[in-house]
Amino acid sequence: MEVQETRVQTDRVLTIPNILSMARLVGVPLFLWLILRPEFGGPQSDGWALLVLALSGISDYLDGKLARHWNQISSLGRLLDPAADRLYILSTLVGLTWREILPLWLTAALLARELILLVMVGVLRHHGYPPPQVNFLGKAATFNLMYAFPLLLLSDGSGWISSLAAIFGWAFAGWGTTLYWWAGVLYVVQVRRLIRADTMADGTRGLERA
Repeated sequence: MEVQETRVQTDRVLTIPNILSMARLVGVPLFLWLILRPEFGGPQSDGWALLVLALSGISDYLDGKLARHWNQISSLGRLLDPAADRLYILSTLVGLTWREILPLWLTAALLARELILLVMVGVLRHHGYPPPQVNFLGKAATFNLMYAFPLLLLSDGSGWISSLAAIFGWAFAGWGTTLYWWAGVLYVVQVRRLIRADTMADGTRGLERA
């Protein structure tokens, strides 16, 4: 869950951190298939699905940690890490909503935030800027949601373990959703300031040429 540095230190593709991120991406369709009910062509194997989520969380922590420790931060890694995070969140949202574990309003709230961020990325690209870097708040939000989803999946059962999982799962989901939107608002503010500064600089250069 380490935030990667903005300075690119290597252009290598097959680094250990990148391989971990790639493996996390491969786990996305596997997770979706595991939680599907038999009538929809899946095994509904929640235990294996939880294992995939747990391994995803471990690899998410390790890829950033190892990239910094071994000086293997790369431009590819800066793309793979947030992409894997978002795909896991989206796939888990789809799967848990399909299983009626997550309410539709929560799914809509998280998807709306992703849509806003996509619009901001489009605005940045239009002005010639790369996507915004992942900040600590965004990673903290992802961290909370990564804890919330396995616990909520575990809560889809009976007994005291399921009841306890529901309590902690909804607590993490509440914090994660709040932080997710907070990070989204900060991204919007960041993009607005950047574009405004760019516009003012263009205006100043125009006056100098005149």
